[in-house]
Amino acid sequence: MDVERAAAALLNSVSERGDIDSFIVMDVMRAAAAAEAAGRHVIHMEVGQPATAAPRAAREAVKAALDRDTLGYTLALGMPTLRERIARHYRERYGITLPAERVVVTTGSSAAFVLAFLALFDSGARVALPAPGYPCYRHILTALGVRPVGIATGPNSRWMPTVAQIEEADAAAKLSGLLIASPANPTGTMLEPERLAAIVRTCLARGIWFISDEIYHGLTWGVPEATALAFTDQTIVINSFSKYFSMTGWRVGWMVVPEGLVRTIERLAQNLYISPPAVAQVAALGAFEGLDELQANTRVYKANRDLLLTELPKAGLGKIVPADGAFYLYVDIGDFTDDSLAFCKAMLDETGIAATPGLDFDEARGRRFLRFSYAGSTDDMAEAARRLQGWQRLAS
Repeated sequence: MDVERAAAALLNSVSERGDIDSFIVMDVMRAAAAAEAAGRHVIHMEVGQPATAAPRAAREAVKAALDRDTLGYTLALGMPTLRERIARHYRERYGITLPAERVVVTTGSSAAFVLAFLALFDSGARVALPAPGYPCYRHILTALGVRPVGIATGPNSRWMPTVAQIEEADAAAKLSGLLIASPANPTGTMLEPERLAAIVRTCLARGIWFISDEIYHGLTWGVPEATALAFTDQTIVINSFSKYFSMTGWRVGWMVVPEGLVRTIERLAQNLYISPPAVAQVAALGAFEGLDELQANTRVYKANRDLLLTELPKAGLGKIVPADGAFYLYVDIGDFTDDSLAFCKAMLDETGIAATPGLDFDEARGRRFLRFSYAGSTDDMAEAARRLQGWQRLAS
């Protein structure tokens, strides 16, 4: 066998764990970047990324650290000062006293999900996820040999699972875990505190690990947000500096874990990541000094949401899931297409607006939905509305 044939044979023997679906929003982002490189003006409504930079206090902290520190490895669980500040954040925001020892700083929330899944679930375990939902949950679980179990949600339950649905899924599949984001991506809907408490109780009673994705806390519009930590210590809460703190590219997040899991998580983090990036942790610590700036950002998102809720129906896009938080609108486009992937491609090609097809979030029903992110500037949101109102495909 010659070298070329041997190399080709190797490619046919790669791990099945890598055979997962793409994260479609990143494919859309790549197509949008190609359009911009060709000279087009693209309005980015595809990716959940604030248009604002990290808070000034975060950037100033990094500037000072670059001249003062070596910025080498930190402890695997993160800088003690940052862990302590995050624990203080829970006291200030939720009135919860949290030992800093239970806080784990991670390389973005993505690393937190990997650490949580590895710590809690063996290969073959079943973990329930609401649909529609963030696609990387199921992709990461699949890559780790864990079986995602979808729970189809709808408007009657405000696109969140009910206790009855969780009990039914557990009876059918014998669940090891349940992961819920509130506010949710892509719908922007939230669990009421009472339902969150009931779900936590149900999981505890049935021996199901509950993972609470609270990445969009701070970005809520009139509905009170609650943390799962208010109802139990035996849960994993995941958060990030990407969304409310406007620090997507810095890749720094955190998780709160039960005391009995800290050492397990630490061993995994040591071996998989060594430590989170030191410079990003410095920025994260500084970001807590920029809360006034961050609150100003949320007022922009609220204005963007209100603008789109008024203007999108004028373009024929009036079937919108109620959005309590985050910075997304999940829009039913079934009157125009049953192929959201092709629809979003045509939208980018013909209007210069990048949006994410619902197929990314819901394999069964996502062909008739798309997600708009309104994390950009208000001027861009207004221009997007004007373009959509003039788009012939929506007028026909």
